[in-house]
Amino acid sequence: MVSPLAALRDGRYRHGALAAAVISFPLFVHAVPAAHAADDASQTLAPVVVTATRAPQPLADSIAQTSVFDEQDIADANADDALGLVALAPGVQITRNGGPGANSGLYIRGAASSQSLVLIDGVRVESASLGAAQLSQLMLDEIGRVEVVNGNVSALYGSNAIGGVVQIFTKEGGAHPPRFNFEAEYGSYHTQRQSAGVNGALDKDGRTTFSVNISREKTDGFTSIDPNIAPNANPNANGYLNESVAATLRHKLSDKWDAGVRFLQSNGVNSFDDAYGLPTDINDTHDRVRSASVFANGRITDDWTTHFTIAQGQDRSNIEQNGVYTSRFDSENRQYIWQNDFRITDAHKLLFGYEHLDQTLDSDQFDAPDRHVNSVFAGYVGRIGPSELQANLRHDQYSDFGGANSYYLGYAYNFDAHWRASASYAASFRAPSFDDLYYPISGNPSIQPERSHSVEAALQYASNALGVARVTLFQTRYSNLIDYVSDGGFYYVAQNVGRAKVQGIEGSWAGHVGATDVRAGVTFQNPVDETNNEDLTRRARRFATLTAHRTIGRWRVGGEWIMSGERSDYDSTLSGYGIVNLSARYDISKSWYVTARIDNLFDKDYELAYSYNTPRRGAYVTLGWHPS
Repeated sequence: MVSPLAALRDGRYRHGALAAAVISFPLFVHAVPAAHAADDASQTLAPVVVTATRAPQPLADSIAQTSVFDEQDIADANADDALGLVALAPGVQITRNGGPGANSGLYIRGAASSQSLVLIDGVRVESASLGAAQLSQLMLDEIGRVEVVNGNVSALYGSNAIGGVVQIFTKEGGAHPPRFNFEAEYGSYHTQRQSAGVNGALDKDGRTTFSVNISREKTDGFTSIDPNIAPNANPNANGYLNESVAATLRHKLSDKWDAGVRFLQSNGVNSFDDAYGLPTDINDTHDRVRSASVFANGRITDDWTTHFTIAQGQDRSNIEQNGVYTSRFDSENRQYIWQNDFRITDAHKLLFGYEHLDQTLDSDQFDAPDRHVNSVFAGYVGRIGPSELQANLRHDQYSDFGGANSYYLGYAYNFDAHWRASASYAASFRAPSFDDLYYPISGNPSIQPERSHSVEAALQYASNALGVARVTLFQTRYSNLIDYVSDGGFYYVAQNVGRAKVQGIEGSWAGHVGATDVRAGVTFQNPVDETNNEDLTRRARRFATLTAHRTIGRWRVGGEWIMSGERSDYDSTLSGYGIVNLSARYDISKSWYVTARIDNLFDKDYELAYSYNTPRRGAYVTLGWHPS
């Protein structure tokens, strides 16, 4: 028998209701030289990424598997939110308890949502209660770029980064006169979306740049839960409303210093079904995700740059039943970060810094003491001939359970200008969430962090003609996993009893076939719960994605194919599925354009979580304007 609280870790429950649902551094990619001056592939194989090392590097030089979604990729995607976008990255699976805004889950190489870190402009936004972030609340209209790192990088970011990191960058302003843009969309389920933005410089010389973006999306939705499985659930359609805003401001103080602020807030109201309620119940969750930071970057010497950040991340989830609020969970992450980058030579660079994190939870369900974390970290990236080395070490000292160490060691060998082999080994941890520690009856203040050890080996090919293709063998072993064990009566209590292993092979490709932009990923894995000798919940043994987009004159056309094999979901098995999405954009003029998309072209009936419905075939049309 599976405990409800054990299920909660994978997003199936939200405190008893079945259906409810970086660390900051500047994006200073303009300062990065090409790492292979003589290698045409590396010189032009944009983009530059920062998440895999906490410092800029060309994508093809990253030892860790890294996927990048820029503004064009985001515009091409059929997704509305960040969760749907990252589902197109190799090695990534998602779950969703119904339609837009519903409780959801993220799995990177089989790691659970609480074992994969989400950052917004380097700021932690996970719930201190659950230990996971709400990607389904983050709309794409405010996002300028997303990086997804697969694999264990806790040595860079601390707790939660066992499976990998999703880092979201809000839109930035450019050194040009202010430019306005807007979009209006209408489609299936009476979906309406409006967005507008302005970005540019506040002065003629471009020393002060800004960006402001707002959006609103409302949909009537569909019945989230299958009434044949949950007859007590209200069979009404479950709608969603989201209102979001993001803003950045950056000022160049001198040739060596700049400073600024970043802000993103998403407010969502999601109607959900409660399988244990009454058919007449009206249930809503009121969610908020907020990221705010103040930063300053400076060059102390020609070889030493320093970065200061003060940040706040917030996750709020309040549940309302029949017009009365029944539960409140308000989490806050306050961060103070000092990072330094030191260049020994062009081929050898050091990274070191300090972070302080305060985590708080305000809830009417239980009391939890504040958590304070002091962290120090260091790293090295170097090149000796055809060999490259990355080493990272981090220590996190927690106020509630003590210290935890993480490390990462990676090596790559370049056979020539295109072929490259790499390998890495890493150790990491996940700190217990406040629910694990303090939730009434089930919480256990004596539990310790989850531990993991990861190893991977990869072969990569990179060229101007084809892009970057990579095959990776990976394995992660988990120990001390937190599970909820029966006390012999009616209750389940958190204990460090679990062991798991995920091993597999992952293929990825981001590049071109002629004038067609292609992105592909395929994963074969064996996600095993070694304690119970069964597959880990909601992880498929095989899954794949393929996207292709092409510009033909005034047209931009494309499609997506998303496939997954069957998955276990506690006492049930979810069937495999494959869905196809199509999109087309036509530039009416230099400024006006219209976009049409069809989701789930063949009207497939499939599940991402047991008993929860997914959208059937839908059509959407967008009218937009941007500066010529």
